Amino acid sequence: MNFSTKLLEWYNLNKRDLPWRLTKDPYKIWVSEIILQQTRIEFGEKYYYKFLKKYPTISSLANTSEDELLKIWEGLGYYSRALNMFKTATIVIEKFNGVFPSRYNELIDLPGIGDYTASAISSICIGEVQPVVDGNVLRFLSRLYKIDLPIDSAKTKTYFKNLGLELIKDAKPGDFNQAMMDFGSTVCKPKKMDCIKCTFSSNCEAYNSNSVMLYPLKKKKIKIKDRFLNYVVEISDDNKTRIRKRTNSGIWKNLYEFPLIETKQECSVDQIINNLGINFLELKSIKKTKHKLSHQLLHITFFIFRSGEVLDDFISINSLSNYPFPKPINNFISELV
Repeated sequence: MNFSTKLLEWYNLNKRDLPWRLTKDPYKIWVSEIILQQTRIEFGEKYYYKFLKKYPTISSLANTSEDELLKIWEGLGYYSRALNMFKTATIVIEKFNGVFPSRYNELIDLPGIGDYTASAISSICIGEVQPVVDGNVLRFLSRLYKIDLPIDSAKTKTYFKNLGLELIKDAKPGDFNQAMMDFGSTVCKPKKMDCIKCTFSSNCEAYNSNSVMLYPLKKKKIKIKDRFLNYVVEISDDNKTRIRKRTNSGIWKNLYEFPLIETKQECSVDQIINNLGINFLELKSIKKTKHKLSHQLLHITFFIFRSGEVLDDFISINSLSNYPFPKPINNFISELV
């Protein structure tokens, strides 16, 4: 029995019941694929329903505002995904007359769509022979064939893409790709893999050489950068405050936050006041938290002051729920209101 036949037999018995598997609408498949990037399926499924309720069509997405879209996306993280969706929606309306494309060569040029997403959409929707290569696939195949290539290399991904093209032959491309993703995420997992029950264990070179945990190989070790974010939260006697929109590139672009002072290390309230250059603020409290991103550890401190005056850009604290905020700031606001 060849690889694809064996894989699809497993898939037919074990495939997960997921809402995006009930459609071949490229728009809905695209929504699911973008949401599931960096997001667990059980968490992403809730957002999938929520997103499609708000934006059932590509035209409804194209006609929204960035703030509305980011508010819907709030809590998912990696907000550039949502901003790219907004750009893509505009392009689809203008270039494809509002019909979301399903061919790989058209998809690959859209913002936020790379080889993996274009392969997934085109294979599922129209059966194009485009194998997907994501973390689950890389892990599964690198163990199965004991491939001594670092997966964090562009050349390696090309190697796996070509390997996928060999394995996908004589299979339904959409089912094959979904089976690969399911197998990697439910059986050939990063740590709690189920090798004993694995249908491929007798052929798995890493398992048979007792080296499963050595694969996949990585050449780069992620270096975590510490950042210190100090937020100045001014609260007036009539329960107003002020916020700012992040316009710089980097994390949380186009989301809102309180006035920020970023420092190289943790600092005191006196240093914050000196930095502000004012002395009419009365400290009410200080709250601290940490937030871990893929390459950064954020040390966040909220300095809560009683404001000496109300300026024109102050807004009601009760209206903060109308704005999209990063998760750690949202958590803080939930305790504030």
